[in-house]
Amino acid sequence: MDWKDYLANTTKFTKDFRKAQPAVGKAFTDMHRAVLHDGALSVKHKELQAIVVGIVTHCADCIGFHLQGAVRAGATRAELEETIATCILMGGGPAYMYGMKALEAYDQLVGEGEG
Repeated sequence: MDWKDYLANTTKFTKDFRKAQPAVGKAFTDMHRAVLHDGALSVKHKELQAIVVGIVTHCADCIGFHLQGAVRAGATRAELEETIATCILMGGGPAYMYGMKALEAYDQLVGEGEG
């Protein structure tokens, strides 16, 4: 999968949907902003948790977008690998396979071996 193209396509459809349903788009954005700030948990840890949810619910878009957020918040590939290991512990084979999607996304969006 080409993660940059994949996420760009999702972004296009999201923008189109927000034009058609602005109240829903604004409400989701407001909720996103209300959650993703440093508090008892850092933004980095919250973004890694969101990747967990993306992996165990098989949401490639969630993996990609929250991976970008986690990296912006300082997450490394090693932290992503440990996050994926926890997913595999709790989610078995399907989490293993979607965890590999998260690593592929990291390597394409950030760069293999960085972090």
